[in-house]
Amino acid sequence: QVHLVESGGGLVQPGGSLRLSCVASGFTVSDYAMSWYRETPGKPRELVASIGSIVDPTKMTYYADSVKGRFTISRDNTKNMVYLQMNSLKPEDTAVYYCKRQIGEIWGQGTQVTVSS
Repeated sequence: QVHLVESGGGLVQPGGSLRLSCVASGFTVSDYAMSWYRETPGKPRELVASIGSIVDPTKMTYYADSVKGRFTISRDNTKNMVYLQMNSLKPEDTAVYYCKRQIGEIWGQGTQVTVSS
């Protein structure tokens, strides 16, 4: 069965860093495009970053303008995990962050990130 489980969220001060992790089961992350989304109350889920499958190397990484230069998406194929390194965090980054496999619309349960002093 296909599952995604996120972890690594928490409370951090503005300017701080967090690394979110997403462990996959039931499939190999390197075979699929994987993404991180975030959601805040009253707003639709926003695509934050994505990383392409090794099958299509032309689609490597994408970042929303709001996080470009601060967030980095990566993948560890040996651990079957996807990460989101978040630096220079701002209060507006506060959201529930979700890991997603693009094909098949597979979502994790989400992890809360709160940026506040």
